[in-house]
Amino acid sequence: MAFESLTEKLQNAFKKLRSKGLLTEEDVKIALKEVKMALLEADVNFKVVKDFIKTVEEKAIGQNVMSGLNPGQMVVKIVNDELTALMGSELTEIKFEPGKAITVVMMVGLQGAGKTTASAKIAGKLKTKGKKSLLVACDVYRPAAIEQLKINGSKLDIDVFEMGSDTKPAVIAKAAYEYAEKNGHNVVIIDTAGRLQIDEAMMDELVEIKDAVTVHQTLLVVDAMTGQEAVNVAKTFDEKIGIDGVVLSKLDGDSRGGAALSVKAVCGKPILYSSVGEKLTDIEQFYPDRMASRILGMGDVLSLIEKAQETIDIDEDKSKEMTSRMKKGKFDFEDYLESMKQMRKMGGITSILGMLPGLGIKADEIEGMIDEKQLKHCEAIVLSMTPAERREPKLLNPKRKFRIAKGAGVDISEVNRFIKQFEQSRNMMKQFTKPGKRRNRGGFPGPMGMNRRFPF
Repeated sequence: MAFESLTEKLQNAFKKLRSKGLLTEEDVKIALKEVKMALLEADVNFKVVKDFIKTVEEKAIGQNVMSGLNPGQMVVKIVNDELTALMGSELTEIKFEPGKAITVVMMVGLQGAGKTTASAKIAGKLKTKGKKSLLVACDVYRPAAIEQLKINGSKLDIDVFEMGSDTKPAVIAKAAYEYAEKNGHNVVIIDTAGRLQIDEAMMDELVEIKDAVTVHQTLLVVDAMTGQEAVNVAKTFDEKIGIDGVVLSKLDGDSRGGAALSVKAVCGKPILYSSVGEKLTDIEQFYPDRMASRILGMGDVLSLIEKAQETIDIDEDKSKEMTSRMKKGKFDFEDYLESMKQMRKMGGITSILGMLPGLGIKADEIEGMIDEKQLKHCEAIVLSMTPAERREPKLLNPKRKFRIAKGAGVDISEVNRFIKQFEQSRNMMKQFTKPGKRRNRGGFPGPMGMNRRFPF
């Protein structure tokens, strides 16, 4: 996961500061030297790192900070503020044309950066905000590019305009705009062709598209895994055709994060979106302050809440009913299935835990605590129950358990262990919600497939 190594190194550097009651100038300089090395190893631009460390040092070595009640935390706050400023300080969104006017967004970038997928993801994101987008297939060179856009559009129920691979992109763009006018679309997203490297023919084609239609926003898609090279690509595209913002793809991959921390400072262009997975819903608006918190291991609860609101389809009455059942200890296996379903929609438990603050758990440790195979066994066990058994676990006598084990393809001992843990968790929920009751130090018993270190 991006930033994981950087986060670990920054936390180690700040751990030494937090342990001190009063910081000296030397303490701060030693810690910032570690921060500097961590940023450089994350492939952040050297000049950006140099300016960043200088600014933090000037603010950290001051009377107000040094004599504070917790100077170590003050230094962390300064680093957090400067990281936020480095990435743009504020959320930047696509600027839409007023009223019923059509907003044209042109997606550009090198081949393999993920333009086609990013185009569909952004269209899907805008759909949740009430925008009717039209995806335009102007990549007439890459094999199957048009088909890929059509498939993605179909999955998201978004219209796709294409004229095959024998028509010039500028002609396609103009025809698409006219189609959008007639069919009530208010956003046109043009997926352009990429090249293995920047060349004049590529730039000329983009200029021709801009001449054919009025492009209101030009977004550059860059692969976060390319590090500083992504920043160089951004500079070149901005010089040649002008860009309004950046979309970071593959931020969930094994990238060091240098592009996210460098592109705004070097190019002056904000990051609008970050792609964080393979699903068409795996795209997030880029909040510099929230990303800074993630990098420092402080979590991102706000993004988690927003993700839940976007992906979980539970009406208010149903939510109140489920909460009431949990308080009374009546949470059943139907609720368990529903919770597993909603958790998958949000990207799985690993994704959710990565946004929670204060856990101090790295992604590889989370994966070690969670056995996906066993979690699937748990789901298979529940699916092998009858509706009546799911709603009333007390019906599960030995004969029924043997039938369930056979249906789920697991040993009877797994069924017994899972049901026992479920009952323990249910009783614990009931006790936990009673006024004056304190949670026991052992936490909730974890379900099958999860190490007991983690409370669930």
